[in-house]
Amino acid sequence: MATTPILEVRGLKVDIPLPDTVLHPVRHVDLTVMPGETVAVVGESGCGKSLTALAIMGLLPRNARPVSERIALKGESLTGASRRRWRQLRGDRIAMIFQDPMTALDPCYRIGDQMREILQQHRRVSKAEARERSLELLGKVGIPAPAERLSQFPHQLSGGLRQRVMIAMALLCEPELIIADEPTTALDVTIQAQILRLLRNIQRETGIGLVLITHDLGVVAGMADRIVVMYGGEVMEVGSCDQVLGKPLHPYTEGLMRSIPVPGETRRGETLGFIPGVVPRQTGERTRCGFIERCPYAHDDCAKGPIALREAGDGHQMRCVLPTDGSGRDPSAWLRGAEAS
Repeated sequence: MATTPILEVRGLKVDIPLPDTVLHPVRHVDLTVMPGETVAVVGESGCGKSLTALAIMGLLPRNARPVSERIALKGESLTGASRRRWRQLRGDRIAMIFQDPMTALDPCYRIGDQMREILQQHRRVSKAEARERSLELLGKVGIPAPAERLSQFPHQLSGGLRQRVMIAMALLCEPELIIADEPTTALDVTIQAQILRLLRNIQRETGIGLVLITHDLGVVAGMADRIVVMYGGEVMEVGSCDQVLGKPLHPYTEGLMRSIPVPGETRRGETLGFIPGVVPRQTGERTRCGFIERCPYAHDDCAKGPIALREAGDGHQMRCVLPTDGSGRDPSAWLRGAEAS
């Protein structure tokens, strides 16, 4: 029996007009999230992860122009949805945990007032009922003395507590999908682990879909069911966590994995791998592989038109002309490329 995806995105593009050209930070992105699934979107800064999330949420800047073949939430098409419909959906059926809770929370309103406003916008509840629900959620996310926190302003809370408040606010209306944009970036390692454990436990209890946007592959390894690797606004590789982290097929993913120290294998003082070069300009149409200038395996076929995303077996996909079995690669090519840079 087929299950309807919670989120289905097809052919998503984002164009931003500039005085003399047009910026294309997101190019033909496809994304599917099933009930109870965690999909991690990874890639270096500027690859289009956050803009993709904002486009899905209908929160792009006014000068940005989103175009898509299809964006659907539980089968309901949101392509071309009105602002009124987006206001009905955001915070109710789809919620977002933003990267920086200090700027996402309103500094002029108490925590309790902000939580009550969300509930009363989407549910017919009294102030007392909204307060009760807020206390329940603050306690659920592990915030001590929740009644006291409701009367405090965001600046009176630590970074970890603010992030927990953001999670509680996202859960207020029991959404079907949560998009978490770098939810642990500004937190220390101990608090990071607590937040990630909290998200995982909540997902197990509620069965919500989770889109986790991050550049931390260590976080991905412990959280994700599937991984979407982005580079230069495009999806470069898609697969299960074991497929992408255990046997990466795209050279960009391989480069990311080479830059991570391996416990027990990376020796003290040893130079870590890195990807030479810089990201491509995001203007103009792409007439060749976007990674060609930085790829140690680049050859003539990489410049013959835009490269399509293709199947490598068992749901594993890659946007590359190299053999899907990973053969024909010389590991020393990475070292030569790094020395040349």
